[in-house]
Amino acid sequence: MKLHELQPAPGAKTSPKRVGRGIGSGLGKTSGKGHKGQKARSGGGKGPAFEGGQTPLQRRLPKRGFTNIFAKEYAEVNVEQLNRFADGTEVTPELLKQSGIVKNLKDGVRILGQGELSKRLTVKANGFTKSAVAKIETAGGKAEVI
Repeated sequence: MKLHELQPAPGAKTSPKRVGRGIGSGLGKTSGKGHKGQKARSGGGKGPAFEGGQTPLQRRLPKRGFTNIFAKEYAEVNVEQLNRFADGTEVTPELLKQSGIVKNLKDGVRILGQGELSKRLTVKANGFTKSAVAKIETAGGKAEVI
């Protein structure tokens, strides 16, 4: 088989129905929708959640929980991602954004402890996990909360 011989399977590609294009097409006048009624109208028919008049599932189930509008959302960075900086660098949220590790600073940056850190860095962030602080300090660096 060659690239120029490739073609879709027979019957896989069909031309679209050209409705409302005259009596000879077989889909003229009412365009295959019959006469009047809900399904003949524009946007007619029932939605995917309609259950024949029975109370729909989304109304039968109880409401649960709430969203705390005051919750802080942090941009999370793992310790292993800090290895790209040179020894002795002061890592700040702005530097993380410039280097592309964090796209959006949100409500601040939180350093998580996944992976290993081999560089001696001074890391300034809004929050740290205990394991992240331990790994930064064992590498000879400092973890400072802003």
